[in-house]
Amino acid sequence: MLILGVDDAGRGPLIGPMILAGVLAEKPKEKLFKSSNIRDSKLVPHNERIKLSKLIKQHSIKTKIISTFPEEIDKSLKTGTNLNTLEAIKAASVINYLNPKNKSVKVILDCPSTNTIAWKNTLLKYVRHPGNLTILCEHKADFNYPIVSAASILAKVQREEEVEKLKKQYGNFGSGYPSDPRTKDFLKENGKELKDSGLFRKSWSTWKKIFPDKAQKRLF
Repeated sequence: MLILGVDDAGRGPLIGPMILAGVLAEKPKEKLFKSSNIRDSKLVPHNERIKLSKLIKQHSIKTKIISTFPEEIDKSLKTGTNLNTLEAIKAASVINYLNPKNKSVKVILDCPSTNTIAWKNTLLKYVRHPGNLTILCEHKADFNYPIVSAASILAKVQREEEVEKLKKQYGNFGSGYPSDPRTKDFLKENGKELKDSGLFRKSWSTWKKIFPDKAQKRLF
C-alpha cells in the first residue's frame, strides 16, 4: 500500500501564487515522518521547514508541486470557476502525475471546502485513473496525517521561495495577505503602476475596494 498526501499553501493571499503539493510514499514512511516531527507547516519555523522538505523528498517515491499564479486565478473566477473548483482541478493534476496506476494508493487531501463530500465529487471529475485509489478528503488533514503534513511543508517552502523572488523584483510587500498592513500599504502605493504585472489577484475584494473598475465607479 502506498500513501499520497496533498495540501495547499497561499490560497488566500492578495499577492503571489497558490501552491498545491503532493507526496507519494510507502505506508511505513508515515512512522518516519511522524518521528521526524513532520507536522502542519503552520506550526513549523521557516528554517526547520527547509530541512524537513529535504528529508521528505529523500524518503518519498515521488513529489509534485504546482504553482497557480494570480492571472490564472483571476481568469478562472471571471469565467465562473470558483477557487474551490480550481483547487480541485490542481489537486487532481497532482494526483494524476503521482498515481502509479498499478498499485493501491490511499490518497488523503486537506479539504478547502466546508462540504467535504461535494468537493470530493468535484475532484473525482478531474482524476483520470481512480480505479486503484482510495480517496479521503478531510478538514485539518494537514494536522492529523503526517503524509499531508509533508505535502503542507513542501507547498509552504515553494510558496516562500516564490514570494522571495517577487520581493527581489518588486520590493517588500510583507506576507502578501490582505490582513497584513504592509501588504495593504504596498497595494495602495504600487497597485496602479503594477496592475498589469501579474503580481496581484485583482478578483480579490481588497483590490476591488481600492481600485474599483469603471462599471463600479459609474454605479457610485
